[in-house]
Amino acid sequence: MPATPRPAPRLAIVVPCYNEEEVFAYCQQELSALLYTMVQDEMVQPDSFLLFVDDGSRDTTWEQIKAACADESHVQGLKLSRNEGHQSALLAGLAAAAPQADAIVSIDADLQDDIQAIRRMVEGYHAGYDVVYGVRECRQTDTWFKRTSAEGFYRLMAAMGVRQVSNHADFRLLSQRAVDALLRYTERNAYIRGLVPLVGFPSTEVRYARGLRTAGESKYPLRKMLALAMEGITSMTVTPLRLIAALGFSICAVSLAATFYVLVMKFTGNTVEGWPSIILSIFFMGGVQMLSLGIIGEYVGKIYLEAKQRPRFHVESFISQDEVSTPSAPE
Repeated sequence: MPATPRPAPRLAIVVPCYNEEEVFAYCQQELSALLYTMVQDEMVQPDSFLLFVDDGSRDTTWEQIKAACADESHVQGLKLSRNEGHQSALLAGLAAAAPQADAIVSIDADLQDDIQAIRRMVEGYHAGYDVVYGVRECRQTDTWFKRTSAEGFYRLMAAMGVRQVSNHADFRLLSQRAVDALLRYTERNAYIRGLVPLVGFPSTEVRYARGLRTAGESKYPLRKMLALAMEGITSMTVTPLRLIAALGFSICAVSLAATFYVLVMKFTGNTVEGWPSIILSIFFMGGVQMLSLGIIGEYVGKIYLEAKQRPRFHVESFISQDEVSTPSAPE
């Protein structure tokens, strides 16, 4: 159940950016217009702001962010020293915005997520919820492969015991205390979609229809999607290791049964000499062993990286005006 209703918050909208020069101007204009109307409707405080996080872009994204900060007092910019990945950039933005805001919304720069859902997220915050998930109603805009693979991924994660909201990416609202709790998870290989449910606090969902990308290319091709899936599985559950143990036990049981069968055949004089079954068995066991070593190696690699306790990111620049004023009306 949600807590006591809250007053209008100082809202921060955090937008991770990586090579977004083609969509930045549109993104900044649309979010500024939304923020302006929400201030006018007294949904959020006049000193609410946008925070764009440049994740080591190689194009003019940071130059555009600096120009927006100079022109608009409600825009802030944060630049990481190198490309650290979407999840680290998002965490950097949350860490920078948390001391300044009562509630923080995260959204991708392509604005495929419906920005009007932010109004309903803020209404959820008013009602006392600390976490408001943006959940896609359908995947009609996705290709058949992406839709099928996404559904399979969510089923797989659920089967492995990972608490995760289906059809939810990184479009959500978090209260200040929820962000503070999330930032207490210090692992470098952070899978935010799986960590947020662990935070607890009252939560609800806002459903929306996802649109098409305005310009530019997706920053999550198949390779990165598979890497994110592996990251989520190995970061949030040890079930694959248990499956390896179960597989080993099953193979031992089958081997014992096969041994008993071979002995029976030998004593009854029905043995058939040949090498195909031996070769197949060797290749099968070799494949199982390599797969098992690969999964175990993934976990060992994570232990290795976590043991170093290296920082997730380094901030190169942060631009913020001392006086943050009401967003101006769109032209």
